[in-house]
Amino acid sequence: MTKRVVVDPITRIEGHLRIEAQMDGDKIAQAFSSGTMVRGIELILKGRDPRDAWAFAQRICGVCTLVHGIASVRAVENALNYEIPPNAQIIRNLMIAAQYVHDHVMHFYHLHALDWVDVVSALNADPQATSELAQLVSPQWPKSSPGYFSDIKKKLKVFVEGGQLGIFAKGYWGHPAYKLPAEANLMAVAHYLEALEWQRDVVKIHTIFGGKNPHPNFLVGGVPSPIDLNSDSAINSKRLAQVQEVIDKMQVFVDQVYIPDTLAIAGFYKDWGGQGEGVGNFLCYGDLPEKGMSDPSSYMIPAGVILNRDLSTIHPVDMNNADEIQEQVAHSWYNYSDGNEKSLHPYDGETELNYEGRGGPKPPYDQLNIDDGYSWLKSPRWKGHAMEVGPLARVLMLYASGHEQTKELVNMTLKTLDVPVEALFSTLGRTAARTLETKVMVDAMQSWKDTLVANIKAGDTKTFNEKLWEPHSWPSETRGVGYMEAPRGGLAHWIVIKNGLIENYQAVVPSTWNAGPRDSQGIPGPYEAALAGHALHDPKQPIEILRTIHSFDPCISCAVHITDPQGEEIMQVKVR
Repeated sequence: MTKRVVVDPITRIEGHLRIEAQMDGDKIAQAFSSGTMVRGIELILKGRDPRDAWAFAQRICGVCTLVHGIASVRAVENALNYEIPPNAQIIRNLMIAAQYVHDHVMHFYHLHALDWVDVVSALNADPQATSELAQLVSPQWPKSSPGYFSDIKKKLKVFVEGGQLGIFAKGYWGHPAYKLPAEANLMAVAHYLEALEWQRDVVKIHTIFGGKNPHPNFLVGGVPSPIDLNSDSAINSKRLAQVQEVIDKMQVFVDQVYIPDTLAIAGFYKDWGGQGEGVGNFLCYGDLPEKGMSDPSSYMIPAGVILNRDLSTIHPVDMNNADEIQEQVAHSWYNYSDGNEKSLHPYDGETELNYEGRGGPKPPYDQLNIDDGYSWLKSPRWKGHAMEVGPLARVLMLYASGHEQTKELVNMTLKTLDVPVEALFSTLGRTAARTLETKVMVDAMQSWKDTLVANIKAGDTKTFNEKLWEPHSWPSETRGVGYMEAPRGGLAHWIVIKNGLIENYQAVVPSTWNAGPRDSQGIPGPYEAALAGHALHDPKQPIEILRTIHSFDPCISCAVHITDPQGEEIMQVKVR
């Protein structure tokens, strides 16, 4: 067996991901992506009340802390043809967009920026020159004095000289792939620390509308946040003013720090506009409706598929068509009852674990058995195509469909960096798309908040539709799909309800689409395809692998779940 370069675990992500790279000289010929924790949430949900499903499903992940709750309540509402009030839709949109802005900023600075920013190099920076650079990059941002950067440098020096890099430990500092001057590194480290402080306030939107963060509360049929301007325990004028304060703070940081930093850093890494493309196919479910999920024409993010990088044609997506979205387990540690070469639509999805029988190696092991199962992730496909989901897919969809703000932002970025439109299909393009999408989201939040206030002033305070709440009003058998665009990409939960209880439940999450293994035809998933062709300067410090994998913002916690070696339950989630 030819020895592969192994990175396990991939750090600065959620969950456990293993990448094995088969080398051809100094380049990756093939890569293999393995989620190394086992999934089980579908099994936990069988037999439960569908109205409670969101509270369990939301615990799939604590980072995208609300998205599974949203997908779950939408699945039940879709199954019951359950309409929600306009105010509830606006509040959900605000909460979803707040998750985007929070998640994207935190990903850039705390999970991905260190692939481009050499923290230790910042010790060589001149604070005066750093100040001049910062004021050039973002003239309006107040934290840019020489004294400020001198203090940041002193703080960083204490970490390094004490041998306790803490949050900056285990980096490949000094690697020749780092290209930023010392002053740019110091500026980025300062903004890294500022983003940590910034994010403490932006989560307040979730607590205002959902009671807490992480895992805010939701409700089938609406939202659990009543509106009463005269009540201290409801959404009132004070809380609406707090929402406005958070939106303002988000906009300032995105406009004055995040976007300028992305463009400044990307300018030193324009060669990455030609690496890390992936499969060249992009999928969006669509989200952020103006008139409810039943009216896709009102979605801010349109649904559709782009194939082979062809932005001139958008193919429609049917979430209920058994011939469109399917999952395979040809290289996963699961069994399908009618054979592991089958493809199953999620309504008919199965979750039968079979690690040992599908070639799972006994830990510790050197390499995966790639001829059989090698991941706890399944392989989703759209009409047989491997698809990339996430910010790049959404920005391409908005761009291709003529969304004016997105077109302006993309064209500005391409012009600023002096790169062709083809650079969008890359590691650099994926990272830039996340930043541009954040700008679109934070601006949309202001419009939704204004509409909510206008509705309240007009006397509309309804946030819950009680008509279909009681199970006696439901059909004996029904099924539905709840979908949304989570920060990391298209997320959908499919539910089958029988006699008021969950008969089957399947969640196909963004990182399953992106990180899944090869299918029965040997077609690689987006992670695997994106790594092919990468040259590694030093296989013992494979920063090139981290750059491309991190550009997807992996969340393997969403794609897999934990059990012990005997298959016993590790924890219980109780809902009161």
